[in-house]
Amino acid sequence: MSSAQGARARARAEVTAAIKEAARRQLAAEGAARLSLRAVARELGMVSSAVYRYFPSRDELLTALIIDAYDSLGEAAERARDTAAGGSPRERWTAVCEAVRDWALGHPHEYALIYGSPVPGYSAPETTVPAASRVGLALIGIIRDAHQGPGLAVPALPDDLRPEAERIAADIAPELPPEVAAPMVAAWAQLFGLIGFELFGQFNRVVEDRATFFRHAVGRLAHEVGLAG
Repeated sequence: MSSAQGARARARAEVTAAIKEAARRQLAAEGAARLSLRAVARELGMVSSAVYRYFPSRDELLTALIIDAYDSLGEAAERARDTAAGGSPRERWTAVCEAVRDWALGHPHEYALIYGSPVPGYSAPETTVPAASRVGLALIGIIRDAHQGPGLAVPALPDDLRPEAERIAADIAPELPPEVAAPMVAAWAQLFGLIGFELFGQFNRVVEDRATFFRHAVGRLAHEVGLAG
C-alpha cells in the first residue's frame, strides 16, 4: 500500500469512528428508534451526503453500532474468562457473568441497543451473529471444559423436552449432552433477564444489594447447567 493509500485509509477510519461515536451520543440522547444520519452529519459539521458515503443508510449505521456493542461485550466476557482461567468452572462462569453485568452497567445505551426493545423497521442481518454469539460461546466453553475435565452434574431431562434439547445440542453444542443444552439456553436467557431488570429499573424498591443478589442468582444458574459448587 502506498503512503497516499495508507493516509486515505487512516482518514476514512477516523471519520468512520467519529460518525459512530456521534451516533452513540445520539442513541444516549434520543434512543435507537430516532437515530438519524442527517442529525449525525449536523453534529459533525458534515453535509449529509458525506456521511452517506460511509454509511449508505440508517440501517447500515445501526448494524455497525450493534456489531461494535456485541464485540465490546464479548471482549469483556472473554477477558474475564481468561483472567479466571485458573479457577474452577463455576468460578469462571461467575466471572464471565459478572463481567457481562459490569459492561452493561457501564454501557447502558449500547446494552439497550442490543438487548432492549427492537428498533421499528430494522431487522438485524446475519453479519451480527458472530459478534452476538461471543458471550454464549464463552459460557458454552466453560461448560464443555467442565464436561471434559472435572465433570458435570448432569441434570435430569423431562421426556417431553428431550427432542428439543437434542436439537439444541446438535445445533449449538454437539459435544455436550442434551440434558445440559436446554438449561444452558435457559441460563443464557435468564442472565440477560437479570441484567435487563436491573438496568431498566424493574428492581427498583425490590432488590437493594444488587451485586450480591446477582452473584447468588448466577450461582444458581451455574448449578442448573451442572457446574457444581
